[in-house]
Amino acid sequence: MPPPLSAGILLYRHTGGATEVLLIHPGGPYWAKKDAGAWMIPKGGVDAGEALADAAVREFREELGSALDRPPQPLVRIKQSGGKIVEVFAAEGDFDPARLDSLHFEMEWPPRSGRMQSFPECDAARWMDLAEARRMMLKSQLPILDALEEKLSRE
Repeated sequence: MPPPLSAGILLYRHTGGATEVLLIHPGGPYWAKKDAGAWMIPKGGVDAGEALADAAVREFREELGSALDRPPQPLVRIKQSGGKIVEVFAAEGDFDPARLDSLHFEMEWPPRSGRMQSFPECDAARWMDLAEARRMMLKSQLPILDALEEKLSRE
């Protein structure tokens, strides 16, 4: 069986001579007390028959509550530490983290309690310069930043 496939978008902008990227903090009890090493790009599973770019745009909208205002460009394909393959697209743009409006998911919490609770897919979004992003991002997603820096150096 092939590894799970996800697609996501790295939104970036240039401010004051620096490049910043938008990262999200996943919601739910597993991530609640994790900060450094927990931030990531908005991403999620690709539905059967769905184009990778379409899945990335859909996940961006679901996790941030905002549509992407330009078409994303292919950036890199990575394999996360758990084996999941992520097709990453990049888009230059802006987003106000105060406008975060993520979809929610339900899960039994606490475990074996029989009680279902709702949690946002993403509980925070933040612009970070590349140095901060390297400290805060999931280690298995760091190659995404390398790919962005390479892309920007060619432009």
